[in-house]
Amino acid sequence: MKRIFLVLSILAITISASYAQSVRIQVQDACEVGQKINVRYIVDTQDVEDIQVGEFTGFEYLYGPSTSSQSSFQMINGKTTHTSSVTFTYTLLAKEEGEHKLPSATVKLSDKTIRSNTATITVLPSSGGSQGSTSSNSSSNSSSTGNRPSATGSVNARDLFITASANKTKVFEQEAVVLTYKLYTLVNIRQLSGDMPELDGFHCQELNNKAQLSLKYENYNGRNYGTAIWRQYVLFPQKSGKLTIPSISFDAEVVVTNHSADPFDFFFGGGSLTQIVNKTISTPKVEIDVQSLPTPSPNNFSGAVGKFTMDATLSPQQLNTNDAATLKLVVSGQGNMKLMKAPVVNAPKDFELYTPKETAKTTNTTSGAKGSITFDYVIVPRHGGNYTIPPVEFVYFNPESKKYVTLTSDTFQLAVAKGQQVAGTPMQEKEDLRILSSDIHYIKNGNPDIEESIDSFFASTAYVLVYVGLTLLFIVLLIAFHRYAKSNADLIRKRGKRAGKEASKRLKQAHKLLKKQEVGPFYEELLRALLNYVSDKLNIPMTHLSKENVSETLSSRGVDPTLIHQYMEVIESCEFARFAPGDPIANMDKTYTSATNVINNLDKNL
Repeated sequence: MKRIFLVLSILAITISASYAQSVRIQVQDACEVGQKINVRYIVDTQDVEDIQVGEFTGFEYLYGPSTSSQSSFQMINGKTTHTSSVTFTYTLLAKEEGEHKLPSATVKLSDKTIRSNTATITVLPSSGGSQGSTSSNSSSNSSSTGNRPSATGSVNARDLFITASANKTKVFEQEAVVLTYKLYTLVNIRQLSGDMPELDGFHCQELNNKAQLSLKYENYNGRNYGTAIWRQYVLFPQKSGKLTIPSISFDAEVVVTNHSADPFDFFFGGGSLTQIVNKTISTPKVEIDVQSLPTPSPNNFSGAVGKFTMDATLSPQQLNTNDAATLKLVVSGQGNMKLMKAPVVNAPKDFELYTPKETAKTTNTTSGAKGSITFDYVIVPRHGGNYTIPPVEFVYFNPESKKYVTLTSDTFQLAVAKGQQVAGTPMQEKEDLRILSSDIHYIKNGNPDIEESIDSFFASTAYVLVYVGLTLLFIVLLIAFHRYAKSNADLIRKRGKRAGKEASKRLKQAHKLLKKQEVGPFYEELLRALLNYVSDKLNIPMTHLSKENVSETLSSRGVDPTLIHQYMEVIESCEFARFAPGDPIANMDKTYTSATNVINNLDKNL
């Protein structure tokens, strides 16, 4: 029996290995001229007969490939897994600046040939301190002599700063301006916070910059910085003249190395090789010259500034009186779409035209709002006949051509058949049509016939039955509401009691990810633990969670303001840690400890 089980296990390993045969390239994102780098080609099998790699353009080949192999065997609950790989490492010397494409590798196995992906690496100018240095994992700019902070235990304005720039400094009113705040750093940032001030004379829309929060390397004024787009906004000037975007102050916590610390004191607990430095950095002001739109503007100008197209349809074009037709106008393009007015539709006389329904499908881009807005006009004819709906005009201003542009729809024909009419005299029908726009119907002249009701409803049998029935209904609804409120209160109480246990489970899961050094999943799980805890404990739905209402609710529950501030700091640290420069593993340990302490302290307070 044991032999059969062993044979089956070996067979399973062989089959699984045959399906997991691939090769991938592994290399750092950036390096400097004169810096040594390692390019690794990792094959997910050890059944390799030969490997061929193309030419490394822009690099000097030093040696390689050096070969290393790895194999693991695991059996859990009778399920056997086996992984193995071979890594071929080439050592190169960067010679030319720019972006260089590393070649793919062709690997010959015993039964087939597989090919790797390619990769791109950016070679920056030399900063003066990394000649001949070896980097096996990633480009650590702050570790080289030319990029190290200038003073021990301090951070100056060249080590960490944020620039503010506008893609245009001379625009028209309502023309989109992209404002970008870009981070430059040579140091390890633990936390960075700052808020956009109120802007006078601008309509402001923030761009979703989650995809942009990735650290890249750039040579700036002779030094190689880690850079990231911190915030981006699309601004629409609402008035002409010289408008100023004020300076913003950011508060940063920076981890710096204390080079003067005695290593013996540090080893025996008497000192620290790192320290936290608080740094306030300010962005420069940005001046925008806003020109007025050309005058005189067309009478039917929509207020739209950008570049647009328009499509118009009418459906149906044959109908009966008092039935509805829909005139649909779709304005597409990019610009200040959320600020423009609906086009004016001129319906024939005796037609009822309702206020249009607007449906926006837009996204914020660096060119303003991009997408489409649909205007649905409901038109109701009150009289039969053949009618013409004149063309609809949409007028916008194009800042590129500096001219007003008029878009015109087709002319629509509408055939209206006489449908069912409301009973009345010919004179009454005529008067209804004439004064329909005022919503006041014709008043018939003469002495009306009024019959006085003999029976009185009050104190009758029907009155008593209705009264008793409504009283019973009120009592039933009151009992049902009381039971619902009690059940809901019990559910809220249970969620609050369970909040600590659920947070503890998520913290354990985050600790497992910490041991595996899975940076992204670790911070996501830590954020879930922090947010779900306050959601359950304070009975705030996840969709309504915000810094303001969490802070206000915690304050109303008597929580110490310092503890509330610590909670907000941990949230911001988790959000920023995935793209912050420095050692991510060290940040993970510190963030995990802070999150655990905050949740435990909140649980005690609440």
